[in-house]
Amino acid sequence: MDSAAPLSFLLLLSLAAGSTAQDRLTGKPWATRSEIYSQSGMAATSQPIATQVALDILRKGGSAVDAAIAANATLHLAEPTGCGLGGDLFAIVWDAKTEKLHGLNASGRSPASLSLEYFRENGLDSIPAHGPLPVSVPGCADGWFELHARFGKLSMADVLSPAINYAKQGIPITEVIAHYWSIGAANLQRFDGFQEVFMPGGRAPGKGEIFRNPALASSFEKLVVGGRDAFYKGDIATAIGSYIAQQGGFLSYEDLAAHESEWVDPVSTDYRGYEVWELPPNGQGIAALQILNILEDYDLSAMGFGSAEYMHLFIEAKKLAYEDRARWYADPAFAKLPVKELISKKYAAQRRQLIDLKKAADSYPPGNPALSHGDTIYLTTADSAGNMVSLIQSNFRGMGSGMTPPGLGFVLQDRGELFDLRAGRPNSYAPKKRPFHTIIPAFVSKDGKPWLSFGVMGGAMQPQGHVQILVNMIDFGMNLQEAGDAPRMRHSGSSQPTGSSMIDGGLVNLESGFSSTVLQQLRDMGHVLKIGPGGFGGYQAILRDLETGVYAGASESRKDGQAAGY
Repeated sequence: MDSAAPLSFLLLLSLAAGSTAQDRLTGKPWATRSEIYSQSGMAATSQPIATQVALDILRKGGSAVDAAIAANATLHLAEPTGCGLGGDLFAIVWDAKTEKLHGLNASGRSPASLSLEYFRENGLDSIPAHGPLPVSVPGCADGWFELHARFGKLSMADVLSPAINYAKQGIPITEVIAHYWSIGAANLQRFDGFQEVFMPGGRAPGKGEIFRNPALASSFEKLVVGGRDAFYKGDIATAIGSYIAQQGGFLSYEDLAAHESEWVDPVSTDYRGYEVWELPPNGQGIAALQILNILEDYDLSAMGFGSAEYMHLFIEAKKLAYEDRARWYADPAFAKLPVKELISKKYAAQRRQLIDLKKAADSYPPGNPALSHGDTIYLTTADSAGNMVSLIQSNFRGMGSGMTPPGLGFVLQDRGELFDLRAGRPNSYAPKKRPFHTIIPAFVSKDGKPWLSFGVMGGAMQPQGHVQILVNMIDFGMNLQEAGDAPRMRHSGSSQPTGSSMIDGGLVNLESGFSSTVLQQLRDMGHVLKIGPGGFGGYQAILRDLETGVYAGASESRKDGQAAGY
């Protein structure tokens, strides 16, 4: 072979021979890049400019919360395919001063004037994905102000200034975001107001093109002057209520005026000496804790990453947890939820007995946890004082409901689609109720000290992604970047349609990178596989060295993001 052969050609030969990329300097087969290290501050977001905005805020003396809000606001312009003022927000904050974790549930509630009977009378057995009916109160703005009031250092004028400037002057759109934007625009352009904001020149912006949103800049400026009340009791609330009424919907000014976020205690489980923290329902975070509890009894390290044994166990544990997710997760203000029991080791041991180590189950019954008697952006920031923020924010279904009130520069979420229209269940639709939520931030501590702030975007993929990241690091010894870059699996629930047939046991979606031998072993166990891209989430993470305090950062290779520090 010619010694001057192109490196890309040599790499293709290496991959064709079935070898991993052992010639990489770090010796990490899956890592697309090195981890990022810094001492004074760190940010990891899904868009490089948002990451740089966060770092600028930290350099100016802002807290990790200030940086997180500034980055989130910038993403409203740079990545409206996953977030916006019309959506909800959840966050976990490590406060270095008190050495305590704080959880914020900033999700909104259903309209007071919309009843379950309305859906029945109109022949609906599910809530539509788009239009006015799935719209619930947007919680993002109130979430920002709640976080800022408790943990902010700079003024909100300083925090929102970068986003305001970019909204006026424009921001270049990155490749992955441009792809999802074109899909969202095709679905939502039929709704009044959407094209005016999100389709300048009659189409979605392409990669590298500049997008401006002066209406969004105006909304941000109203928040700077009037605080959260400018959104929930001012001109913005009035505009939302009027527009939704014109569209035949129910969300009103009074619904927004009544909104408030809720500070909650994160819940946790111990996984091999690491305390993994999630927020309690109405989100799905505890599904990750349930899966970890089930897996903990097995020697995953000995099985190895990408083995049929490990992948089978993960899929079956996921099935068990998600049966409970469908049955029990809901707004705790409307149902007594057995959260403590669901995430207990005793309950995991009981559920674990249902797994056949050699055969995939078609389905599992939901458990009885009352043992003692039922698209998105993620970002993380860290500051020089040791404060860390794990924050996730979303419209749902990428760009949301399509409902785009005039003059505001954002689309309203369609999170209400996730209500259950069957009566008598924890997540059954009711007025003034928070729907089941998919977006979940995560945090991990070790010996009472902060260790890892991370998240994985992507609907029902999120708990599955949380577990895979942690197992990759704790059981398989991967570093922060490699743990996110390694190929993922995603199980979709039972009875998923494919062609003209229905699949019992669901569908296992796999990224490329798993061996053909393992794929055949999984098929022999009864798993139905689909190989290819799509739906595997978006990962960002910051890890703090427990001895030196140095931060390490990682950013999702499947997205356009960046981890950076100073």
